[in-house]
Amino acid sequence: MATVSPPGSVSLPTFATITDLDHFEALTGEWDDLVRAMERPSPFLLHAWLAEWWRHAAHGAQVAVHVAYREGRLAGALPIAVRSRAGLRVATFMGGRTAVLPDLLLAGSADTDVADGLVERLEAGCDVADLHGLTPTSRIAATLGPRLDSIERIEAPTLDLTPGWDAVYREKTSSKKRQLHRRRRRQLDELGGVSTTVARTIDELGPALEEAFELHELRWEGRPDGSGFATPVGQRFQRAALPRLAALDVARIVTLRVDGRAVAFHYWLALEGRMYVHRLAFDPSLSRWSPGLINTLDAIESAADEGLTRVEFLGGGERYKLELADGLEPLHHGFSAASGVRGRAYAAAQVMTIRARLRLKRSPRLHRLYFEDMAPARRLAKRLRGQVTHATSAS
Repeated sequence: MATVSPPGSVSLPTFATITDLDHFEALTGEWDDLVRAMERPSPFLLHAWLAEWWRHAAHGAQVAVHVAYREGRLAGALPIAVRSRAGLRVATFMGGRTAVLPDLLLAGSADTDVADGLVERLEAGCDVADLHGLTPTSRIAATLGPRLDSIERIEAPTLDLTPGWDAVYREKTSSKKRQLHRRRRRQLDELGGVSTTVARTIDELGPALEEAFELHELRWEGRPDGSGFATPVGQRFQRAALPRLAALDVARIVTLRVDGRAVAFHYWLALEGRMYVHRLAFDPSLSRWSPGLINTLDAIESAADEGLTRVEFLGGGERYKLELADGLEPLHHGFSAASGVRGRAYAAAQVMTIRARLRLKRSPRLHRLYFEDMAPARRLAKRLRGQVTHATSAS
């Protein structure tokens, strides 16, 4: 006989773990409702994004999408990928480093029963939880409490566009800076005519993405790039995700052109009135004319023209971002050792490594050495690897 809940009572949640992609694909509509209900909605948790990441970029990880239902409806979710590292089961959010602003997805902001149950499933399925890109007020951080060792990792500047782009631009820049921007645009125009295109439909976005891959390769050749954006796997994932994002009217690629040729791109995502910066790059041969900055200004203006009211830069505190931003809303990297001495030692070692990298980033001399001075050696190593690969295939 079915159990009937007393009038006015809330039924207890039931839990399940999805481990096959077909089952996950069936959650599309309800899933995105949870994402849009987040305090700081993340386009990198949208169902389309995660499904294509699972299909193209999971790299053998054991995907475990923990879900909660209440009265037959999706009440919460926690999308996790588990990999073996140093003999430990290490859990990360699905999407890896691309999943910025990840969190528990909950239908109700104060649904502690669902949050507790999902975190219990997380901890039961791993030795260490490696949670990158968290907000300080994330639901998962609140649920884990003192079990989570968290360190501030990314500055993540933000900008309020409510007054409109013209007013914001004038407030954030001096007349001298605006004059410099006009001069840079004029100098680019003198090279053969400058124009800007905004790709929004799939017919527009497809070609723009291919140009973005080429520019990204040019910009990051010989430099350390952990994004994976233009790697073979990254390209397959991005190409597969783009039509699904376009169907949701989420994806935008703003391209700066000189004489019709793409010289800078700014790929951003629109969700719940916010602009989320995803990827950007420019042709380094034109760096003296600041095409990347000019294109970023155009991209933000295009977001404001749509009526979006907030920019989430998401990445580090580069100077051009800080000059435009209202402030920082930092993202954290958290580790929680679910069990054992080895798990706690692994988490402590990861925190120490992150602290060392942050010190490197704050040192201009070491930063220049790592990113710029070592670039020729990296380019040479890449060419040698290509030659070895070619020789191996030929034999």
